[in-house]
Amino acid sequence: MAGQDVDNGLRFAVLGPVRAWRHGHELDLGTPLQRSILGMLLLKEGRAVTPAEMIDAVWGEESPPRALGALRTYVSRLRTVLEPERPARSRPELLTSVGKGYALRLPADSLDLTRFERAVTEAETARRAGRLPVAAERLRAGLALFEGEPLAGAVGPFAEHQRDRLVERRLGVIETLMDLDLELGDHASVVAELVALTADHPLRERLRAQLMLAYYRCGRQGDALAVFTETRQALVHELGVEPGPELTALHQRILTADPGLSAPVRAEQEEAKEPEEEPAPDLPRPAQLPAAVNDFTGRKEIAGRLRTLVSAQSPAEGVPVAAICGIGGVGKTALAVHVAHATGHLFPDGQLYADLRGYTDEAADPASTLGSFLRALGIPADVIPEAPADRAALYRSILADRRILVLLDNARDAGQVSPLLPGSPGCAALVTSRSKLADLPSAKLVDLDVMEPDEALQLFAAVAGPERVAAEHGAAMDVVAACGFLPLAVRIVAARLAARPSWTVASLVPRLADEQRRLDELRVGNLAVEATFALGYGQLDPAQQRAFRLLALPTGPDISLGAAAALLSMSVFEAEDLLESLVDASLVEAPAPGRYRYHDLLKLFARKELEKAERQQARTMALRRLLGFYLASAQSAHRLAYEGSMISDNLAVVGSGRTFSTADEAVAWLIVEGDALFASINQAAASARAGDQLLPAGDLLVAMEPLLESGTHTREFDHATRAVLATALRLGDQGSELRARYVLGRVMFAGNRLPEAEEQFTRVHELSAARHEKIVTGEVLNALAVVVGRQRRHTEALAWFDAAMRFYRENGVPAGEALVHSYSARDHLGLGRPEDAIAAAEQGLALFTEIGSGAGTARARYHLGIVLSRVGRLAEAVHHHAECLAFFRAGKQRVWEQRVCSRLAETFITAGRYEDAVRHAEQALVVSREIGHPYGEALSLTVLGRALMGLGSATRSAECLRQALGLFARLGAPEADDVRSLLAGIPVAGKVVES
Repeated sequence: MAGQDVDNGLRFAVLGPVRAWRHGHELDLGTPLQRSILGMLLLKEGRAVTPAEMIDAVWGEESPPRALGALRTYVSRLRTVLEPERPARSRPELLTSVGKGYALRLPADSLDLTRFERAVTEAETARRAGRLPVAAERLRAGLALFEGEPLAGAVGPFAEHQRDRLVERRLGVIETLMDLDLELGDHASVVAELVALTADHPLRERLRAQLMLAYYRCGRQGDALAVFTETRQALVHELGVEPGPELTALHQRILTADPGLSAPVRAEQEEAKEPEEEPAPDLPRPAQLPAAVNDFTGRKEIAGRLRTLVSAQSPAEGVPVAAICGIGGVGKTALAVHVAHATGHLFPDGQLYADLRGYTDEAADPASTLGSFLRALGIPADVIPEAPADRAALYRSILADRRILVLLDNARDAGQVSPLLPGSPGCAALVTSRSKLADLPSAKLVDLDVMEPDEALQLFAAVAGPERVAAEHGAAMDVVAACGFLPLAVRIVAARLAARPSWTVASLVPRLADEQRRLDELRVGNLAVEATFALGYGQLDPAQQRAFRLLALPTGPDISLGAAAALLSMSVFEAEDLLESLVDASLVEAPAPGRYRYHDLLKLFARKELEKAERQQARTMALRRLLGFYLASAQSAHRLAYEGSMISDNLAVVGSGRTFSTADEAVAWLIVEGDALFASINQAAASARAGDQLLPAGDLLVAMEPLLESGTHTREFDHATRAVLATALRLGDQGSELRARYVLGRVMFAGNRLPEAEEQFTRVHELSAARHEKIVTGEVLNALAVVVGRQRRHTEALAWFDAAMRFYRENGVPAGEALVHSYSARDHLGLGRPEDAIAAAEQGLALFTEIGSGAGTARARYHLGIVLSRVGRLAEAVHHHAECLAFFRAGKQRVWEQRVCSRLAETFITAGRYEDAVRHAEQALVVSREIGHPYGEALSLTVLGRALMGLGSATRSAECLRQALGLFARLGAPEADDVRSLLAGIPVAGKVVES
């Protein structure tokens, strides 16, 4: 049952990202889907959930065909993470099977939501008993458990619904807390908080009413009435309704200065309060905070979280400690100072501040800082003990009965911070550091990212001048984007602009566009982004510095752990330790488990350091290792996706890479790594000085061929192949030229640019023959056959297929023979030989099935389905197309998915099942538009027009056909004539649009 105590040190969180800890160490919960499943089980509170419920909750109506298997895999992984010692233990299971479903037997008090609801219940009990201060304290403790958006990172309908429910629940509790504070006479204290809350939730009338009442009790009647006016305008504008009766009545009472609105005096509350000891009269009240940042901008959500955290006063939870971490220049200090000033009224005994200088050679000694704090608290210098431990003890003793906020800025590590933290719940601490401070006990870690674009623009305008920025809005957005939305960089360029009236905002854009000089531009006075980064870099050891420099070499947006290990020439385990240490130092980001990236400006800084410290040969070798890893991994992917192909065995692979267990996994890796792979190819093409440097890039292009079938990276393939081809021609590297032209031909073919594709394939055939290089010989012969066949030159196509068949037989490639049989079937049809077409298609399917090639079998089914549909064997055609459609969808091969959907629609038209035809044609149209495939879009529109014609929807049919004709005409496709015939009302019986 829920609440069962299994004594395993587990704690869970859903009031923020879905997270779990064992004995204080956070567990890796895996993918968003895996976290979503755990989140659902946690919120079911021990109740069993069936697999069907879980699939609907996580995937919704669009669940994949293999959702049940995936679900079981995720549950198995969760068991491994949550109960790693399960086989050796005798206590009850935590994640257990119940019938066909699953249940999570939560340890007692382990879920933050449970603790939140208990705090709310305790508050309600205390409120009913008239103990209002206790009720308010319990609600604050409960609200402090929220760490951002509930169920952050979880996906699916269940998570969305529960997220909305928890957000609403939190707001309701906040409103109750505001009522309590107003009942306690704390109206002056809650004004700032209510201003922030109503800004975030302008249509919540209860919050607006509370703010009006707080203003009124502070003697600010005009502000209270202004809130009503603003609320009414917002409600009318957004919802078209007037304020409700309660808000309207309060407005009227304020207008008449109703005495009943005065702050209540409740003797029973005063009696219920715990007696408080007055601080010693001889101790001063320190006020050491730096001046507030007048132009502080943005950060509303995170500032609100921090205010809630430091204001939570719960003996059970201990001292509130917030540790704000992030890269240099991200605004940690500004945020901490802003929050400290905003919450100053909660700490009547003062605020202490220390710059710990953790990233300099003169980092503050905790003992010296303690001495400064003790003197500020009124302890004479000759009374302060010498021993650091004694100083810390005295410091905690003085703070024990006081309410003081401590701000510790620029901390180096937890060891520097721990002695300076208060020991009593009445106090709170804010800490800033570039390090994550994950080992700081009881601290709530807040990872501060760069600003949102609109926030950065507001900061730029606040410093440079709103009028100048408003007049050049587009240029201003380019400037803050070049700054990477880093507050320090934005502030520097804005200050430079403000100091130069003759400059325009647009004049800054070219200055910042040059990556070689951008860091030099980001300096003004004693502020410099590069100097800020150098402080953090200087704290790294030599191994960390080398990793930081070398990882900036690739031009891709991020890098996987395996690729980074290859680049650095070390094991995955060694690389992970180094990379995670750089993440902890806020010099590298980890956007997902096993992936790493730089902030744009940090990457520029790292490359500067790279040029200083690493020779050109070392840089070249690092990039070769990376390219080698990508090539070896892509070879494994190609081998699984195209079983039996000669290409995989003829790649010039040096080194090792990723391995995969299924073709779906291999293609998924290519999709995820696509941007990094293309960046590596383009980088090799740009820097190659000899053919041997370019050839691996050409091989990688060929090995990535399965990604081309996905339809997701057509433009990237076009750009990368042309870059490799240009360099190959410049260097006279025919091997790389052959590879680039082959892939470019595939790109041209995918876009139905058939003459250009034929030109490229013909040149590849010539190069293969001249060089006696077999890597793509069979494939290019087959490709030439398909290209000329698509141009309805069927006799010529069969001649090319015969040449391909001879090559495959001579070289013992049965998968190639099967390919020729399957693809040649359509040219037999084109020549009016249906028996030969059926025989060829069936032979291709039989060969692929015997080989065990999943991808080949799916393609063979596709072609057999076309042939069977043409000869009237419609049920068999639908069966084969349905089978291959499931395969292509599972493998995310969107181009093939579009083709099969179109073919199914054609078959259903022939069968007179027009509604089914419309459904599949519309699916084909959606896919082709999503992947940017104009030829596929034209095919889909054509078959959709025919299906609509069968339903009698003449107007819609004509519109679809006109759109298809326009696309075919622009592509120069012969199918344009077929569509013209359809539009003219001439039946095209017996004709089937080629794809």
